[in-house]
Amino acid sequence: MDNKKELIIQSAIDVFREKGIEKAKVSDIVKGAGIAQGTFYLYFSSKLAVMPSIAEVMVEKTLDRIKEKMSGEFSFSDQLEKVIDVVFDLTSEYREVFALIYSGLAATDYLKEWETIYAPYYAWMSEFLDNAKKAGTIRETLHPERTAELLIGLIESVAEQSYLYSEVDLKTVDTKKQEVLKFAGFALGLED
Repeated sequence: MDNKKELIIQSAIDVFREKGIEKAKVSDIVKGAGIAQGTFYLYFSSKLAVMPSIAEVMVEKTLDRIKEKMSGEFSFSDQLEKVIDVVFDLTSEYREVFALIYSGLAATDYLKEWETIYAPYYAWMSEFLDNAKKAGTIRETLHPERTAELLIGLIESVAEQSYLYSEVDLKTVDTKKQEVLKFAGFALGLED
């Protein structure tokens, strides 16, 4: 990614977190990025046009962290638990950013870009599931591509419910993580 574009995206994240989407101005974003206002418009047509790029950064961050946690030999169940942990940890760590992404994308026409933004994440999860299916670890009737989308949606939805929509109770969060793992294990036909 272009260095100036990266500066704009990071500055937009900071400004949106500080001021909220409504009060943030392009002039605030360019000031934080240390670039001219005209440069901003070379990359984005408006402040809301940055939202898909912010979402892309978070998907990349999620995949990088998952791959980092999975280096080494782990059972499928342990790997699945690591995926869940990463999603929950990132949602907690970047709760304001995720809230901004969802409200920003929902308030614009950019929501239709979601599938494109998530394509690398879906592809990774699909391959993860396909490898487990080929190894006989999960049920052979499973459709990896469709299940990847469902599984990511489930994990993210529960993480968001835990951190974005209510007061955070760590004991409840841990219980939800364990329930997601059990639910996913049953759905995937994972043998205990």
